[in-house]
Amino acid sequence: MIRDEAEVNTAVAPSTPLTAVDRCDRCGAQAYLRVELQSGGELLFCAHHAREHGDKLKEIAANVVDETHKLGGSTPSPAAD
Repeated sequence: MIRDEAEVNTAVAPSTPLTAVDRCDRCGAQAYLRVELQSGGELLFCAHHAREHGDKLKEIAANVVDETHKLGGSTPSPAAD
């Protein structure tokens, strides 16, 4: 049987918290930001790269899980408006 794309369920599952195993897609450092894309899939970023690419990420994100508060310092949230 051939599946038609219209039959595919595109519901987004709830995100799980980021852990030390989750790594930045740009540099491999620990990820503190998960960006779920409007087109599907996700990207993970360390706080540095989340800030660097924050404006563009807001344009393409369906959902953002921001855990930069775990860093404890005064790191501003890249997802904040």
